[in-house]
Amino acid sequence: MSDEHRIGILGSGDVARGLGTALLRAGCQVMLGARTANKDALLSWAEENGIDARAGTFAEAAEFGTELVLNCTAGAHSLTALADLGDALRGKTLLDVANPLDFSQGMPPRPTIPGGDSLGEQIQRALPETQVVKGLNTVASAVMVNPSAIPELHHLFLCGNDAAAKARVCAFLRQRLGWQETSFLDLGDITAARTTEAYAPLLLQLFATLQTPLTSIRVVHG
Repeated sequence: MSDEHRIGILGSGDVARGLGTALLRAGCQVMLGARTANKDALLSWAEENGIDARAGTFAEAAEFGTELVLNCTAGAHSLTALADLGDALRGKTLLDVANPLDFSQGMPPRPTIPGGDSLGEQIQRALPETQVVKGLNTVASAVMVNPSAIPELHHLFLCGNDAAAKARVCAFLRQRLGWQETSFLDLGDITAARTTEAYAPLLLQLFATLQTPLTSIRVVHG
């Protein structure tokens, strides 16, 4: 398989593994990365998913991704995970899926970043030579990999400073995960991550109220 189909995913949780499995089915080679490459969740996932599934460190996964790299680390710890990846991510597009939430006080969770900033912006400042696009963080993992699980039109918000990077992410989501062009709603530059990250607690509340993660939002206007 061509190197152009290699995806690096930073993280080893449910979201990372779910996206990794879906992307393998879409014909990609995928490496999941964690702080240490011998983490049980990574090794089990790689063993279960065959030759195109790999386990590595954060740095190895960042280096591995040529088509795209996804940040699926826990949002409260994303900056630490990404701290030393500048060289591996230089010139690449990073799709930031993480939401910076604190669950220590129960539900609904509290944002870990004060108003006037966002994780997406912090990552872009930390990685100035990487094109950061915030996206997929406003739906559950089950919808990320199967948008048609919600049969009606629903919107996916994207933001980032680089128009070409956003177009690259949209093409990736269409081709690899089945999103429709009409679903994408570009909110502008990376500062809009403040709003999509702020939506995450409401989304989790909707899951609980509606008793399903198959929940999204459709924007209507006059």
